[in-house]
Amino acid sequence: MKCDKNVYKATDKMSEIICDNASLLLVMSRFGISLGFGDDSVHQVCSRQNVDLGTFLAVINFLSDNTNRIADYGNDLSVEALLDYLKRSHSYFLDFALPGIREKLVAAIGKQGEVTGLVLKFFDDYMAEVGKHMEYEEQLVFPFVESLLEGRADGNFAISTFSRYHIPVDEKLTELKNIIIKYIPQQSANNNLLNSVLFDIFSCEKELQSHCRIEDYLFVPAVMNLEKELGHAHK
Repeated sequence: MKCDKNVYKATDKMSEIICDNASLLLVMSRFGISLGFGDDSVHQVCSRQNVDLGTFLAVINFLSDNTNRIADYGNDLSVEALLDYLKRSHSYFLDFALPGIREKLVAAIGKQGEVTGLVLKFFDDYMAEVGKHMEYEEQLVFPFVESLLEGRADGNFAISTFSRYHIPVDEKLTELKNIIIKYIPQQSANNNLLNSVLFDIFSCEKELQSHCRIEDYLFVPAVMNLEKELGHAHK
C-alpha cells in the first residue's frame, strides 16, 4: 500500500492506511478523527474534520518509520495540533487504557492472595506515577506552550528544561509483565482473561513508548523553533 519511500501521502485513502497499519487507529482518534469516512483520502478526511494535514502525516509516518529520524517530518508540524494530540493522548491513557487494564486484571486474578495483592499495588503505584508525570506536563509544559502560541514568552521556563528531565513512563510495565508471567499461580487466574490483559499491557507499553517519542522528537523540536521565532532564550 505504501509508496517506494514507505511514506503515507495525502492522496492515500484513509481506510487503506488503517488496514495497512491498524495501530494507527489510536493515532487517528487522538487527532479527533472519527470513523465513517468511506473511500475519502487523508486530505479529504483531515479537511472535513478540521485536522492539520501536515501534522497528521508527520505523526503517522514518524511512528510507522519506527526510528527517531525526524528530518523528513519536522517541516510541516503545527505546534497547536501536536499539543491537542498530546492532550488527547493523556486522556486516553489516564481515563481509558490504564483503568481498563486494571479492571481486566482484577477480573483475571481476583483481589485475594499475597501475590495478587502485590500485583494490584504495583499497578496502582504505576498509574499514580503516570498521572504525576502527565500532570506536570498539563500544569506547566502545556500552558507554557499555549503562551508561546499566543505570542508570549515566559522567561522562567523553556522547553529544553522539560526535555532534559523527560523520562519514559513505560519501564514499570515491563516489570509488571514479568511479575504476571512468572509468579501468578495458574490455579488463581482465569487464563484466557489473564492472557488478554497481558496483551493489553504489551500494547499499552508500546503506545507509551510512541507517546514519549512524539514528545521528544517532534513536539520538543517544534516548540524550540517557536521559541526561536519569539526570541525566547533556551535554558
